[in-house]
Amino acid sequence: MKVLLLNGSPHVKGCTNRALEEVAKEIQATGIDTEIFHIGADPAKGCRGCGMCRKNKLGRCIFGDDNVNVALKKMEECDALIVGSPVHYAAACGGITSFLDRMFYASGGFPYKPGAAIVSCRRGGSTAALEQLNKYFTISNMPLVSSAYWNMVHGNTPKEVEQDLEGMMVMRTLGRNMAWLLKSIEAGKKAGLTPPESEGKIRTNFIR
Repeated sequence: MKVLLLNGSPHVKGCTNRALEEVAKEIQATGIDTEIFHIGADPAKGCRGCGMCRKNKLGRCIFGDDNVNVALKKMEECDALIVGSPVHYAAACGGITSFLDRMFYASGGFPYKPGAAIVSCRRGGSTAALEQLNKYFTISNMPLVSSAYWNMVHGNTPKEVEQDLEGMMVMRTLGRNMAWLLKSIEAGKKAGLTPPESEGKIRTNFIR
């Protein structure tokens, strides 16, 4: 089993990465592999709604000049996804927002693979950003993994994040909870349990 952790910060070794490292360490301690993948510091194109990802039926975005398709390929071999972002203006940063819009639209999400989000902030806006990120999972039939508090750390540098003792505890608890759920799903598969049968989507507009 393997968990992909997306570092959505422009800073490859910043506060968000430090939080993700703490989560990954706990997951690895249970024998589950992890990979922290930095989405890159270059601007990520936003989704244009062209629909080519659905037309080509390859589960890939037509814009192939950034790391979105790389992450999509990695998710084919991963059993869970954790997304990390710094808080910018009480929201997830622009780079990870554009990245996830395309990643989830091109793939249709990752049904029944557990998901979790973590956010890093200096002071405020963390709960709004966390709620924004969690919506990607809850629209995609992905079990949402929680912790002992909201999944956030505070600090302006990685060293300051380490001083957020409660935040670091929350990250470690999240890692253990993720590992527990993955092992529970694996045990269920061995016992013959399968994911629920999909009913198929029904799309309606409010004007009719």
